[in-house]
Amino acid sequence: MFDSYLTLFGVAFAAATLVPAASEVLLAGLLAAGRDPVALWCWATAGNTLGAAVNWAMGRYLACFRERPWFPVKPAALAPARRWFQRYGAWSLLLAWMPGVGDALTLVAGLLGVPFLWFLFLTACGKGARYALVLGAALGLGL
Repeated sequence: MFDSYLTLFGVAFAAATLVPAASEVLLAGLLAAGRDPVALWCWATAGNTLGAAVNWAMGRYLACFRERPWFPVKPAALAPARRWFQRYGAWSLLLAWMPGVGDALTLVAGLLGVPFLWFLFLTACGKGARYALVLGAALGLGL
């Protein structure tokens, strides 16, 4: 049983990085299998938040390499997130869960030097709220 929580943590972690993964599907499946919703929320939120922290670290510490061809995010992909971030500031990290722009937002936060603890707090709040909504919807559907 503990393995299922670790798997959820790993999938949620990967989903927050540049690796495509659908942690919500696994979350709903584990809920349907009878796993504790609070534990699922904790493991998914922690994994997804720490995965986003990898993006922050890449932005913060690998910024000098962003023009290299091997850098995982191309400038064109970062442009919308940078504009969004410059317009709304660090509060935009509450939306780091959004598909498409969320991963880039967390990378831009590192590039722009958002303090790590502030980054972690805002990102965890946004991602935790999203997983709470997913769990609420799944419970509402009777899973």
